[in-house]
Amino acid sequence: MTPARCCVLIPVYNHAGAIAATCEGIRRELGVPLLLVDDGSDADCRAVLESLAEADDITLVRLPVNRGKGAAVKAGLAEAERQGFTHALQVDADGQHDPADLPAFVADLAADDARLRIGYPRFDDSVPRHRYYARYLTHGLVWLDTLSFALRDTMCGVKLFPVAVTRRLIARHPCGERMQFDTELPVRWVWAGREVINLPVRVHYPLDGVSHFAMGRDNALLVLMHLKLFAGLLWRLPRLLRRRFAGQSPGGRST
Repeated sequence: MTPARCCVLIPVYNHAGAIAATCEGIRRELGVPLLLVDDGSDADCRAVLESLAEADDITLVRLPVNRGKGAAVKAGLAEAERQGFTHALQVDADGQHDPADLPAFVADLAADDARLRIGYPRFDDSVPRHRYYARYLTHGLVWLDTLSFALRDTMCGVKLFPVAVTRRLIARHPCGERMQFDTELPVRWVWAGREVINLPVRVHYPLDGVSHFAMGRDNALLVLMHLKLFAGLLWRLPRLLRRRFAGQSPGGRST
């Protein structure tokens, strides 16, 4: 078995107060290279990122203007492929994910492992109630779109991507530039018949209190995404039903 070459991919937008601690926690638990993608941050955050990037194990990729989380992850995946990494572990910049839960995502990882490992949150009392309950609307739509429970939580910011496979999927289906990327890519992953592993991640909201969810814009983009996915479901329905009745539903294993 050829071992994987893994990096941690962190999209960053104005998380100057949290990103250093986030990087330190990841370094402590994983000890793999970090790839920071600056999604058009302000001057204060840019300065923090430049300082962090002086370390030998950190690469900084810059987007000149803010384009959104999806665009930042795509840019990071392109850089990860350029550097020869087989896998990239996406982690949010704000420190909400417990770094002690991250080693499970890369445990016994082989270079040819083509499964999507995706986190599902275990919230503590810091989670805003409206966020906790609103997630279940997305969960229900995702379960409908995939005709399965293979995906426990597409909105979690911890995902282990097989780089080459993911880049090929994005080349065919760009999956949006902003928050909709988090959900659309896993749905299309399941549609492609690829395997998913769901892993728990403890979540604390958040270290610096910064949220970049734009209520009007991002909700509109999410509505459009779900309409597009539902249309895609109708087109794929015969194939998905055949696969389901044949016992070939994509694996949605949880631990």
